[in-house]
Amino acid sequence: MATPPNVPNERRKGNNDRRTTRGGFDPRRSRFGLGPLLLFLVALLALNVVFSGRGSTRLEYSELKNRIRQGQVARATLAATTITAVPRDSVGPKGRVVWQAERSAGEDETLIPALDQAGVRYDFEQPSRWTGLVMLFLPILVLVGLFTFFTRRMNPTQGVLTVGKSRARIVGEEGTGVTFEDVAGVDEAKQETYEVVEFLKHPEKFAKLGAKIPKGVLLVGPPGTGKTLLARAVAGEAGVTFFSISGAEFVEMFVGVGAARVRDLFAQAKAQSPCIIFIDELDALGKARGPGGVLGGNDEREQTLNQLLVEMDGFDPRMAVIIMAATNRPEILDPALLRPGRFDRQILVDRPDLNGRLDILRIHAKDVQLEPDVNLEKIARRTPGFVGADLANLLNEAALLAARRDRAAVSLKEIDDAVDRIIAGLEKKNRLINEKERTIVAYHEAGHAIVAERVPTADPVHKISIIPRGVAALGYTQQLPTEDRYLLTKQELMDRIAVLLGGRVAEEIVFNEISTGAGNDLERVTELARSMVMEYGMSRELGPVNLSGPRRNQFLQGSEGGAAPRSYSEETARAIDAEIRGLIDGTYERVRRILTQDRDVLEVLSQRLLEVEVVDEADLRRIMGLPPRTHEPSEDRVVAPPPPKGGMIDPEGRAASEAAD
Repeated sequence: MATPPNVPNERRKGNNDRRTTRGGFDPRRSRFGLGPLLLFLVALLALNVVFSGRGSTRLEYSELKNRIRQGQVARATLAATTITAVPRDSVGPKGRVVWQAERSAGEDETLIPALDQAGVRYDFEQPSRWTGLVMLFLPILVLVGLFTFFTRRMNPTQGVLTVGKSRARIVGEEGTGVTFEDVAGVDEAKQETYEVVEFLKHPEKFAKLGAKIPKGVLLVGPPGTGKTLLARAVAGEAGVTFFSISGAEFVEMFVGVGAARVRDLFAQAKAQSPCIIFIDELDALGKARGPGGVLGGNDEREQTLNQLLVEMDGFDPRMAVIIMAATNRPEILDPALLRPGRFDRQILVDRPDLNGRLDILRIHAKDVQLEPDVNLEKIARRTPGFVGADLANLLNEAALLAARRDRAAVSLKEIDDAVDRIIAGLEKKNRLINEKERTIVAYHEAGHAIVAERVPTADPVHKISIIPRGVAALGYTQQLPTEDRYLLTKQELMDRIAVLLGGRVAEEIVFNEISTGAGNDLERVTELARSMVMEYGMSRELGPVNLSGPRRNQFLQGSEGGAAPRSYSEETARAIDAEIRGLIDGTYERVRRILTQDRDVLEVLSQRLLEVEVVDEADLRRIMGLPPRTHEPSEDRVVAPPPPKGGMIDPEGRAASEAAD
């Protein structure tokens, strides 16, 4: 293709010099690299092997000796393991003919006399010293050449010689493209991190007062709350170089590589200060050190952690290098990381409240085409416990559903279906369920819903469905709280147990039989009752005492270390079992009385579910003879899920959903 006429000759001339670098010839960009040379050597060796035996006829050793005795051989060459003979009439129909045979050196003493007797001229072929050396070292040279060839073909940032280099992703002063306007729902954390931005922009303001900015800022919070996004926003606001790396990228199987990468990372940061170093998933690197590594020695992770501690402690306080890290498992971090002078500021990035969820929805809704009647405030009220990642996923799922249905914009129907999909799982209308099982599921879910509307403190029922969802859920009753709570009273916990038992009691009343559908309900009832007795001190017999021990994990309850060792006697254990049994049995009888009185409502609601499969809140209250619920909560209190150990709300604090397995 011809060069456009408006391009100057100097530019075209410069384009022809791309194979050369400032250091000279670059073999990686050369047309004749190491690969073709190796292929040439291998081909040459193969041709030598092929042509060395071309035109020769293989004979048995005894046959060749017979031909020598018969005078058919004119000349012979004896090698260490072969004998090559030229016949007297050496030209055949296909050209020159040579006979070859394998022999064992020194084993046949009659060969030389036979050659002398037949008058055959013969000589001995001595192997060349250089040939032996080449055959000895050629495989080694080929392997080294192939290794060098593939190493040069690798990405320069991932080569063998760069194994000790930092793999941090660097963003220059142009920023990350994220500012504090892109972060919502964590106002307190934004205020805390704004000091870091001020220090990087105006360090003299702090130096004038003698203040020292914290060397390390640790962002702590559940998954999906925006810890990484907040760190990127700090870098974007400050306009400084941003080094981003995961804690797992430091640790390799080779001892010393992680420590070398830590040194290289901090050396680059000091050279480009002011800057921010962000280490995501710090727990992969900073887990608390034990008494010793493998066989009592230090392992690679501990050496990497030691190097990180040394680098953080050796920072010049006047150097504008800020270390930020994020983790959702702060309880397993090494105490040396959390002392003043290292990560001396810990910022909690918690789940957003009602106003925070509304702000997050507004940010993510900018890129989604919504119907005019979509009220983001109602969506925020319906999603207690959702974090920023959940809300973004909610709007994305709703947009995907709208596109699948060929709609021009996302409506409340798609958002409602997306909430159900996230909470209860994927809808499975094609799952074949026999009529008997559908009837059991309908009565089971009707029992949950009726008890939830009859007890005084339960969350209102939003929807009842007998459409299978998720892996094993054959139906569910969805309750959405009208407000978010920090605390739960004993009466509220008892009402939650009653709602969970409603499905089991309904099956027993109607069918005089029980099924496996209440398995998950009973598990949650038992854990909740155990928490009331052992953790919350809500037992008359045992009194206000905590028998469960400290929690192992603040954010991922029940996932670290298993159960705590028991610190009470056998007599106390029997009392605990009796209290749990009495609490559940008493609530069971209470639920039986409620459903016995509402037996007619149970029948009508179950038949309605069998007909339409999904019953909403308005239809439920009409069947139960209750007035429509039209009021909305007036106060915008901070909404946060309670932290029970055993299951009123799932571990991520979302709206409760009772499922028949």
